[in-house]
Amino acid sequence: MMTIQDLLDLSKTIAAPLFAGKTYPWEALADIGDFILQLGPTLPADEYEQRGENIWIARDAKIFDSAYIAGPCIIDHGAELRQCAFIRGNAIVGEGAVVGNSTEVKNAILFDGAQAPHYNYIGDSVMGHKAHTGAGAVTSNLKQDHSNVTVLKDGERVETGMRKFGAMLGDHAESGCGSVLNPGTVVGKNARIYPLSM
Repeated sequence: MMTIQDLLDLSKTIAAPLFAGKTYPWEALADIGDFILQLGPTLPADEYEQRGENIWIARDAKIFDSAYIAGPCIIDHGAELRQCAFIRGNAIVGEGAVVGNSTEVKNAILFDGAQAPHYNYIGDSVMGHKAHTGAGAVTSNLKQDHSNVTVLKDGERVETGMRKFGAMLGDHAESGCGSVLNPGTVVGKNARIYPLSM
């Protein structure tokens, strides 16, 4: 239950073409930046404003003055970047998605309606449609020994070939407050994680 088809509704993201021809969501992570650089210039100027180098923001998105945004990045319609949100680049923030106060997003895709609203770190990760992380929940994207991240499937390790890979949260997944999603965590569609879980 960890394929793109199992976890994600691709009609709920501007990044749907990025997943074409791929089996697992993490296979898209290495291509986020290039995808944004191709898509950004094609976005309609009456709907998206280019702000800075390789940054496209929907004109109806709400961006607080203290938010920091590095490109390449796309912030879609109705998204909200709250106080001190930190977008480090290679990020797609979907329609109506929320990046909250003191939340850091790097090399990640937040599908439409995804929420990382309070003190979260979303790195090298994918959050599905209306996925939500509770306050202080983070995606850990690097193993302590710096070896490649593997994913556990049916008791066996699947090699991702990636040194940095956080978590995949399926549509409507919920991660409780203070939880740590270790490298290679896959949270199924509609799944719930208790607060303070590892």
